[in-house]
Amino acid sequence: MAQYKQQQNRFYNERGFQPDEELSEILTKLWNLDDNKCYPDKDFTIDLQRYVSYHRREDQSSEPLFQWLDESVFERETYRTFRALLNNYEMQCGEAEVVTREEIMENREFINAIMETEVMKECHRYLIKEGKAPEDVGKFKCQVYNLWFMLIRRTKGDRDQDSSSFEHVFVGEYRNKEFIGLHNWIQIYLLEKAGKIDYHGYLKRDTIKQDQFPRLLALQFTYHDEEDGPMEKPVCSTFLGTSPEFEIAAYTLCFFHKQGKIDVQLDEYEVEMACLPLGKNHVGTAYIAAAKF
Repeated sequence: MAQYKQQQNRFYNERGFQPDEELSEILTKLWNLDDNKCYPDKDFTIDLQRYVSYHRREDQSSEPLFQWLDESVFERETYRTFRALLNNYEMQCGEAEVVTREEIMENREFINAIMETEVMKECHRYLIKEGKAPEDVGKFKCQVYNLWFMLIRRTKGDRDQDSSSFEHVFVGEYRNKEFIGLHNWIQIYLLEKAGKIDYHGYLKRDTIKQDQFPRLLALQFTYHDEEDGPMEKPVCSTFLGTSPEFEIAAYTLCFFHKQGKIDVQLDEYEVEMACLPLGKNHVGTAYIAAAKF
């Protein structure tokens, strides 16, 4: 075993992939606890079509990315409450967000729903152990709420609170004709279905493990706004099929435990987990990416 470990470490060092063991262990545990995930060819089907590159921003795919999704998944409590949040934001940076009482209740309903799952319960237990979260569940819900839903300023020189961590990571936003954020497969599906996203192709289909069905994807698209016209997203990385509670749990844990861009062995996948702050108390961006070699 010791010899294998030495060979494995030397292999990682030569290739540039050096996983954080502690983060790998807890994120893998969350990954395996995610029994509410969706599965390719069972719950949804994608059509990858053509390869594109960051520097070649041309539409190489004539068909949508998502061929089909069994929308009965939105009857599941965490998916239903997650979907209700996606139309609560002005996607243009620089425009002040106005949060209504109804939207506050929707945010709370989502937090309550995900906290009933084993994924979020394990995230809470781990952060308690690390001294990064209160033991009281109600107080932890407030901590999660403040991290993801408190309004923040993302536009320099503007006094308006025009964004939130949730909006950037899960909804997407744009400024100066540039689309930013959005690292969630459900929102990509919904925007594509609504005709607002034109899928160009994929940059990388998976991690070093080449599955028949990718669980991680880097793609390129154009977002079309009725007033501001088209804007490009040259690289968008996202999980495929993971539940809302898993993604909230994974990024929340990274924010409070270890921020930055960290190599992670996520079960059998070699990935880079990125969680970058905006100030001290908010997520600037968070996403998963295939390990770079």
